[in-house]
Amino acid sequence: MLDTHELGRRPGSQRQMSRTVPAPADLGIDVLHVPEGSPVDLDLRLEAVMEGVLVTGSAHAGLEGECARCLEPITDEVDADFQELFEYDDRDHGREGDLDDDVRRLEGDLLDLEPLLRDAVVLELPFQPLCEDDCPGLCPECGARLADDPDHAHEAAVDPRWAGLAALQQDED
Repeated sequence: MLDTHELGRRPGSQRQMSRTVPAPADLGIDVLHVPEGSPVDLDLRLEAVMEGVLVTGSAHAGLEGECARCLEPITDEVDADFQELFEYDDRDHGREGDLDDDVRRLEGDLLDLEPLLRDAVVLELPFQPLCEDDCPGLCPECGARLADDPDHAHEAAVDPRWAGLAALQQDED
């Protein structure tokens, strides 16, 4: 939560800040995430506007996860930019029931950055993170890591419908 009290409600007033905050739980996707409690560096600019407070900023954090092809552990970093308007909670929104659920609101003078941070970081993550761009993955038959053994091969599987003929061929040899 950030306190916006110092901005007041004077449109045009702004404040810049840098903060390091602990990462919330479940910040990421199944195979790649920001470890809970690890530092997330935030650079923020808060601007008072007529409707509320406009938050513009960027986040930088370390990532941990596993390669989507070979399941090896990987580490990386993410940089996410975001911008969001937090409306004053006492603004007249028209008739009851017309409230837009997608609009973020200030809670008094406080604004909650966690949902905004979560959205920005998750959208920047690769859908299928890889340890290397050309990661060959795992052998579909035995699960061996193909990057460790590029010449990995198996004998061709015998179709059971042809097994009788294969036995005849072995008898001739």
